[in-house]
Amino acid sequence: MTGRQHLTFTCNEEMLAGTLDHAPGRVGLLIVSGGNEIRSGPFGGQADLAARIARQGYPCFRFDRRGIGDSEGDNRGFASSGPDIAAACDIFRKECPQVTALVAFGNCDAASALALFARDKCDSLVLANPWIIENDTGELPPHAIRQRYVAKLRRPAEWRRLFTGRISITRSLKSFFNGLWSKPRTSSLAHRLTEALSDTARPVHILIAERDRTAQSFMAVWNGQDQRIAICPGASHAFVESGAREWLTYRLIAILDEEARQLDMR
Repeated sequence: MTGRQHLTFTCNEEMLAGTLDHAPGRVGLLIVSGGNEIRSGPFGGQADLAARIARQGYPCFRFDRRGIGDSEGDNRGFASSGPDIAAACDIFRKECPQVTALVAFGNCDAASALALFARDKCDSLVLANPWIIENDTGELPPHAIRQRYVAKLRRPAEWRRLFTGRISITRSLKSFFNGLWSKPRTSSLAHRLTEALSDTARPVHILIAERDRTAQSFMAVWNGQDQRIAICPGASHAFVESGAREWLTYRLIAILDEEARQLDMR
């Protein structure tokens, strides 16, 4: 079976909406949306990604968790999304009975949710820009501020803004030095992710968008020598740039290909 199918399934007696791009492959890709994004993703990016993956022969399923988009229930955030992910895995396997291995992909807090809750449901995890920030102020941690200003200083346009008075020198210097003098603090969420990702034998891939603030916060407290990390140069949070979108698609297909190769060897 090929084509795109919209369907519903249940999670704790509430109806969830999902979309399945059919393909004949034995390896499937589960896409978990981050934040309060609906399953189509920012600017339809996840819908486009799913179609690309299916054209390569791999079925792809995405869904709205409880309280988001077309799904029923209350939105309790990523920390309560474990049952939603489990239900999505179950319906995916039911609708595609040929699938014997699941790869799960999530960006931002969806990546964190997968790391915490999906290890027993999926055969491989792809975590993009994992969310580790726990303050409610909306402000960046000092280490992320530091990295942001270093990146700004490399761009000629930022120097022009500075010298033409379009940005405040005093405010910029204060913010920069706060980041320079403050030491990174590891959040409890980061500790939980570290424990979760070190306590699994399943393959884990960490994809980092270079210009993303969430990714910068993650990298400031994570082991930079972690061989599971791949960095996309110049990419923003949702990998919306043309080159970043191609990079992400290539990475996911390579991971799916490797999972399929492992199946053939069993």
